[in-house]
Amino acid sequence: MTDKATRCIHAGTLPDHETGGVNSPLYPSSAINYLDGEDIFYPRYFNTANQRAVVDKLCALEDAEDGVLFSSGMAAISTAILAFAGRGDHVVLMEELYGGTRNLAANVLPRLGIDCSLVAADAGAIAAALGESTRVLVIESPTNPLLSVVDIRAVAALARERGIVSIIDNTFASPVNQNPLQLGMDIVVHSATKYLGGHSDLCAGVALTSAERAGRIRDLASCLGGSVNTLTCYLLERSLKTLAVRVARQTANAGAMAEFLAGHPAVRRVYYPGLPDFPGHDIARDQMHGFGAMLSFDLDETRVDADTFIRRLQLITPAISLGGVESTICSPARTSHQKLSAVERANIGIGDGLLRLSAGIEHRDDLLDDLAAALG
Repeated sequence: MTDKATRCIHAGTLPDHETGGVNSPLYPSSAINYLDGEDIFYPRYFNTANQRAVVDKLCALEDAEDGVLFSSGMAAISTAILAFAGRGDHVVLMEELYGGTRNLAANVLPRLGIDCSLVAADAGAIAAALGESTRVLVIESPTNPLLSVVDIRAVAALARERGIVSIIDNTFASPVNQNPLQLGMDIVVHSATKYLGGHSDLCAGVALTSAERAGRIRDLASCLGGSVNTLTCYLLERSLKTLAVRVARQTANAGAMAEFLAGHPAVRRVYYPGLPDFPGHDIARDQMHGFGAMLSFDLDETRVDADTFIRRLQLITPAISLGGVESTICSPARTSHQKLSAVERANIGIGDGLLRLSAGIEHRDDLLDDLAAALG
């Protein structure tokens, strides 16, 4: 299966020997007979049939050997980091990370004796921060919420040269628009709550990598918990079947909205890798298959303030998550990055007028009309 749309549908599906159904059967048991088998299966061991079905499908989409499915994206990325970094080690992360990951680096990892450096979204800045005790490197591209693009090949090469484990949060791009393992990264993480689930009705995460690294992550995960239940596995596997067609429509809608907003006098700046004048556009064009379905923009608040604009919207819904079939919008200063101080937010370019927009699969003209009416 060479085409991603075909892999989305067929990879990993469990055979239904009982009825011949085309969908994977659900196996909700938490108590599983251990006799007459080499392995012991248990949900907290991250090895049940429905967990494996989702992992196998995602491995096919990201060209990974193995992976671990979690109950949230934060469980996935925190466990992946802790599987390779401990007391006395150094971790380099980008400043422009998802707020939850940034909070982990600022307030949790240091309590465990792990030194963290937050650096700019630039391969040169990342290289300068690496030291003798650096064990893990964490990046996002495009970033949340400013959509900055990092040269993934360059970062992966830096990590390989120094024996550092490289991790990338690929949530914003999805496996449809970007495959970081092919570009040299060691571990790719997704918040499956977003595009992989795609219907705003589940919470999950995944870490995909080599068989050896997945084993280390799974060993730690079985101690920390964070396993996902069978019903969520079912919903996620069902949703993945339409991932390719959903993301293609969402990406097209995002491009149209970015172009519209870039030309509107009430908008100061649009952050979207697909715009030709956006910094990192050339890198994105080289390493991405599509520019993604996320964009952000700064309002000219002398014309319309963020709260008024959001309340005027009739179709695009204010919500803190993203990646669903419905278009959503939020203020990062009030949601994903609210735990940062105003000074910290300003230092990474997150002002009160910044809004993050997740394109859904609605008709493009309806979305553009909604934006136009709200901008006034």
